Amino acid sequence: MRHFYIIANLDKEYAKDAQAFIKTYLEAKGAVCRFQRADNKEGGGAHTRAEEVPEDTECVITIGGDGTLIQAARDLAGRNIPMVGVNRGHLGYLNQVSRQEDMAPVMDALLEDRYHLERRMMIKGTVCHEGKTVLEDIALNEIAVTRLVPLKVLRYNVYVNDEYLNEYAADGVLVATPTGSTAYNLSAGGPVIAPAARMMVLTPICSHSLNARSIVLAPEDKIRIRLLNKGQVVSFDGDTFMELAEGDSIWIEGSQMQTVMVKLRQISFMQNLSNHLARM
Repeated sequence: MRHFYIIANLDKEYAKDAQAFIKTYLEAKGAVCRFQRADNKEGGGAHTRAEEVPEDTECVITIGGDGTLIQAARDLAGRNIPMVGVNRGHLGYLNQVSRQEDMAPVMDALLEDRYHLERRMMIKGTVCHEGKTVLEDIALNEIAVTRLVPLKVLRYNVYVNDEYLNEYAADGVLVATPTGSTAYNLSAGGPVIAPAARMMVLTPICSHSLNARSIVLAPEDKIRIRLLNKGQVVSFDGDTFMELAEGDSIWIEGSQMQTVMVKLRQISFMQNLSNHLARM
């Protein structure tokens, strides 16, 4: 790789220093390294303008937490640009670099093509109100339906491939990808799934039933969540939100888009997971 683009969350401590170090290091090795300026972000916020990322970009380096990488993946969906994360957040399940002393070796690995690529599944959600589509979006982690009104028990009918599955009474329900299995899904008691797998997991949030369990589904399955009461909101990766009405439905299925992650040979998912579980 010789052409890089940095997306940094400058609200994170030391993110600006990391950006400066990486840019200087890569350019000293003869690479081209551009970075996103704060005034180039969509709406001046966290979103990346896809048109600002040059066509010859071979790798996007995100600096921040997992949220920074997820946001970049959603904004650049369809570009299939490999991504690697430098953690300046808290958990950092998705990021490959956490320590300052690891930055130079990782940059060398990218320059010398000592890595492999892992394609992560994404999911697509379609919100329907009175039979009409009112929102479509994608997610790398999860699509969640949660309560808008405090302490209100929510009820859903859930269908898979147009077949009735169950009625849930819970604080919410989510559908996660393997990547998202270590995020909201894990907090809700769902299973951890190896990130390269292709499947979806349906997990009720704080279910009010003793027999409610997570259900792992195939990537070809199509899930429908129908709301039986009001006071709910749907979120895509905790970013895009929409208030819902009683009777609305959310259709969730595998997306044709993928996130391409750079994987360094010396770091495995199991090692990363073990390190994080030991700190919990």
